[in-house]
Amino acid sequence: MGEQARGHLAMLVFAALVAGSFSLGALAANLIAPAALNALRFAIAGAIIGGVALASTGLPRTAFRAPWRYAVLGGIFAVYFVLMFEGLKTAKPVSAAAVFTLTPVLSAGFGWLMLRQRLTRRIALALALGAGGALWVIFRGDLAAMARFEVGRGEAIFFVGCVAHAAYTPLVRKLNRGEPAVVFSFGMMVAGFVVLSLFGARDLAATDWAALPGIVWVTIFYTAIFASAATFVLLQYATLRLPAAKVMAYTYLTPAWVILWQLAIGQGAPGWVVVPGIAVTMLALLLLLRDDR
Repeated sequence: MGEQARGHLAMLVFAALVAGSFSLGALAANLIAPAALNALRFAIAGAIIGGVALASTGLPRTAFRAPWRYAVLGGIFAVYFVLMFEGLKTAKPVSAAAVFTLTPVLSAGFGWLMLRQRLTRRIALALALGAGGALWVIFRGDLAAMARFEVGRGEAIFFVGCVAHAAYTPLVRKLNRGEPAVVFSFGMMVAGFVVLSLFGARDLAATDWAALPGIVWVTIFYTAIFASAATFVLLQYATLRLPAAKVMAYTYLTPAWVILWQLAIGQGAPGWVVVPGIAVTMLALLLLLRDDR
């Protein structure tokens, strides 16, 4: 298997692991405060990534100059995850995953605002198709509801989180001062944990941790180990072997993976009405993966 093929395989696994956080998150979202869940999740993921950093690049003091950078990025990521779980209290996992596929087009907008990054026509078309397919799934093919913009409360809450996530990507490039990716991510995780501990102090104190159902603990450890630490490693591996547009393309696989997750955990699949929207996002994926040579 060639290096590019390994990169594509890494992103396939990445998309599957991210999708799992939607399906499991929907089961746990109403059983624990989102801030409490994510504070513990950031602590576990930070410990894992910190261990990786110590074993590889080390944690040099110079990496922690201007710590406000980590506070900004950690705060933004904390907003994303809290709003994700808040949205999953009412939004269906597939619909939430469709909202997540709007992140690339939002990131492109922030990339232009912050870094003056420009898109090729093909990538712009792919992003537009992906956004259109996502809207079809979000509104479940109801054109009248789409015209009136009758979006569900959970989807609307998560969309705000996705705006924060989209701003995070270009901000990393803008604020990084040459620190290794694993060290920079560790700083962000620690800052995110501090932000969530302060913001969610009341929720953390009020949570009866010993009485939490098993699915909550499964979700906490899954999101910390697989949807945070493992996806970080896979993303770093893929970005060294694939162009950025091809890495971004795998976001569009998330709704399809969520459907498989829903079937695997016995939650059932959505109706056929969402299939056209998912098919359009797949077309966007193919456009982004097309070889330019």
